[in-house]
Amino acid sequence: VDSCIFTNWEMNSTDWIVDSYEEAFAKNIVIVSLGLIINFINGMLMVTFFSNPMFSRDSRYILYIHLVFNDILMIFFLGTTTFMITPLNLAGMAIERFIAICKPLHHSQICTPRRTHIFICLLWVIGAIRSITDVIISLLTQPVSFFRSFIPCYPNYLFPSKSHQYNTIASQVICMSLVWIILIYTYCRVLFTARKADSKGSANKARSTILLHGVQLLLCMLSYITHFMFMITTPFFRLHQTKIIFCVYLFTNILPRLLSPLIYGVQDQKFVKQMKEYFTCNIVIVKIVPS
Repeated sequence: VDSCIFTNWEMNSTDWIVDSYEEAFAKNIVIVSLGLIINFINGMLMVTFFSNPMFSRDSRYILYIHLVFNDILMIFFLGTTTFMITPLNLAGMAIERFIAICKPLHHSQICTPRRTHIFICLLWVIGAIRSITDVIISLLTQPVSFFRSFIPCYPNYLFPSKSHQYNTIASQVICMSLVWIILIYTYCRVLFTARKADSKGSANKARSTILLHGVQLLLCMLSYITHFMFMITTPFFRLHQTKIIFCVYLFTNILPRLLSPLIYGVQDQKFVKQMKEYFTCNIVIVKIVPS
C-alpha cells in the first residue's frame, strides 16, 4: 500500500502515469532515510527496554514497547494490520493507567506481564481480521484473471468491490469508536479520582497522562484523513499530484511514527534515566592498593 505514493493515478480511469526515474528515486531515498532514522530511534528505545529487567515486569512498559515495535513494522510492511493495532494499543495503555490510578490496590493482580502478553496477542488477532477478510472477499468475488493482472499498489485497485469498502468502513468506525469510548471513560474516571486525591502530584500525573494519550491518538488518527486530503488537494494541483500525495503521506503516516514513541518515552523519567545510563560512556577509575 505504501508504494502507491510513487504512482500518479486517475481514480476514474484504468490508465496511470508513472513518475520519472529521478523523482521516484528521490522519493524512495527520502522514505528509506526517514524509515531508517525512525527505526534507529525506536531500536534505541527497544534496547533500553530489554537492558533492564524491571521494564519487562511492568505492564505499562510492555504495552509501550509493543507500540514501538508495532511502529517499526508499520514503516515497511504489515501496514493494514499494524495500522489497526496502534489505536487499540493506546486504548490498552489508557486502561492500564486507569487501573493504576483508580484501583491501585488491584493493579498488581490485574495488570500482570502474562495478562499483558495475552492482550497483545489478542490485538494482533483483531488487527489481522480486516486483512484476512479482504483476501477472502477477493477470492470469492474476483475472477481468476484478476490475480494475474498488473494493477497499481493501491487499496482501491487491490480491493475494488463494494464489500471491501464496507469492510474497511465498518472496521475503522468500530475500532475508533471503541477506542474513543474507552479513552473518554477512563480519562473522566482518572480526573474524577485525581480531584479527590489529597496529593496534587496524583492530579498532575493524571492530567499529563490524559494529555499524552490524547496527543498520541490524534497523531494516530492523522492516517484516517489521508484519503480526504487526497480528494481535496489533487483537483487543484493535478500537475503535481504525485508530489501532493507524497507530502500528505509523510505528514499523515511517517511523522506520527516518529513522534508517538518519543512523546511517551522522553517524558518517562525511569526510561530516560535508563537510556542515558546505557548509551553514555562512563569512565570508571579504579585505584589498586597493594595489600
